[in-house]
Amino acid sequence: MKMPVKTQPPSKQFAESLSGLIERVTFFNEEDGFAVLKVKAKGHRDQVTVIGPLPSVSAGEWVTAEGRWIQDREFGLQFRAEMLASTAPTTKEGIEKYLGSGMVKGIGPIYAKKLVHKFGEQIFDVIETQSARLEELDGIGPKRRKRIKDAWAEQKVIRQIMVFLHSNGVSTSRAVRIYKTHGEGAIEKVQANPYALAKDIHGIGFRTADQIAQKIGIPVDSLIRACAGLSHVLIEATGDGHCALPVELLRDDAGKLLLVDDKIVTEALERTLASKDLVKETIGGKELIFLPHLKRAEEIIAGRIRSLSGSPSAFPAIDFEKAVVWCQEKTGKELARSQRDALKLALSSRVLVI
Repeated sequence: MKMPVKTQPPSKQFAESLSGLIERVTFFNEEDGFAVLKVKAKGHRDQVTVIGPLPSVSAGEWVTAEGRWIQDREFGLQFRAEMLASTAPTTKEGIEKYLGSGMVKGIGPIYAKKLVHKFGEQIFDVIETQSARLEELDGIGPKRRKRIKDAWAEQKVIRQIMVFLHSNGVSTSRAVRIYKTHGEGAIEKVQANPYALAKDIHGIGFRTADQIAQKIGIPVDSLIRACAGLSHVLIEATGDGHCALPVELLRDDAGKLLLVDDKIVTEALERTLASKDLVKETIGGKELIFLPHLKRAEEIIAGRIRSLSGSPSAFPAIDFEKAVVWCQEKTGKELARSQRDALKLALSSRVLVI
């Protein structure tokens, strides 16, 4: 939608669209992709401030954004993008800005100007398919040419990954995290098992991974989905203080979450136990299912308590009864029987559970 020229943010609350040329990258955080951009946007006389996440960004790129206008107390009117995408520029002005920004290693402002002057709008095609022609410019030899070609290929891969993730319902901020974690293998990783994202990427849970899986065509009754659902139920149970769940309760809860046949849940449970993604242990005659890291934590804690309980007290030996009488006389307060017992245990044991 074309934005009208205005100086105040619109009152409507639904998402709006904006597009234009990035004149300047004011700020960019490589960790989370958060960017502050100055954009020469369609329908606006002055440059617009656009904020939002991108995997990489450079002046000269064409940016499209969906989001809302906000009035920041410190920085004024801004367009806060929920979806933000950038593409390589197509005009000579944009191409020169882009190449001169340092985004493509081996090219600075001087060489950017020379390359655009010589090859015009065809420069990107020259870099990608006819890179030997770059050596027609003085100062560009085989090493610099290779650096330029490799850097361009890297940027192309990033864009392909972002297009794939966006087309499958992944927000830009999450797409940035996926790319930062999996790099060039992000597409293959997501296609093979989108549910692995819930384990690998902070902020992505089962439900988000499930939406991605539906988009790329993974069946609702697939075993890979059921396995992920079982893990999700156990993760949710930790919020209620549980380190494990009884087998039947886990099956029931997973069935309600996944809305699939009991046979699929049972088969998924067998698979996750066989692969050691989940662990079973019988305690007090009851079969319990653990997430492996929580079972290890339980065992480590139990081992430490056992070790402490087997160690002698760190306090020197005293006449307990005489010491209690002395304390009561000094404080004017008498200990109850349970308090005396707890105090005696605390003085004689390295670990005490009250």
